[in-house]
Amino acid sequence: MNSEWFDKPGGEPVHLVEHDPSWAVQAADWMLRIKAAIGPDAASAEHIGSTAVPGLIAKPVLDLQIAVPDISEESAYRSGLEALGLVLRQRETGHLFFRPPAGEPRTVHVHVCQLGSVWEREHLVFRDRLREDANVATAYAELKQDLATRVGDDRIAYARGKAQFIKDVVDGKPLHGRSA
Repeated sequence: MNSEWFDKPGGEPVHLVEHDPSWAVQAADWMLRIKAAIGPDAASAEHIGSTAVPGLIAKPVLDLQIAVPDISEESAYRSGLEALGLVLRQRETGHLFFRPPAGEPRTVHVHVCQLGSVWEREHLVFRDRLREDANVATAYAELKQDLATRVGDDRIAYARGKAQFIKDVVDGKPLHGRSA
């Protein structure tokens, strides 16, 4: 997969906190603001990631998925997201990643993807499986806590450490050897 980063990723501690019920309200507010900023090109907006799963520990950063009809038409959505104070941090095949600029509090990550794409589907499947199966959510929480303890401020290693678990959940594989 082709990936282009803007600025060097990493260097921030992986800090996990207990679930905050206000995350759902904050995510809904952000999604309304995003839809207003980019208009009908936001075909769907979803709260994804750990903050979207009640009871799950998470980094206190909202992950929002915005599906657009044509991801290659950046002019249709990029300036709207930038007007909300977000900057493009990564561009990879089928996905653009926006967040507040360096030095600003990191409260939200906005992931733009192609409507109907594998990227869109997999993130929704993972979120929904965590919401539906407490055993899977518990196993994921244990993995996240272990990784946060082991990798410290290496967010790239933290993400890599979760990758196989996420793939297995999305693929519907049983979680052998884990708490589930």
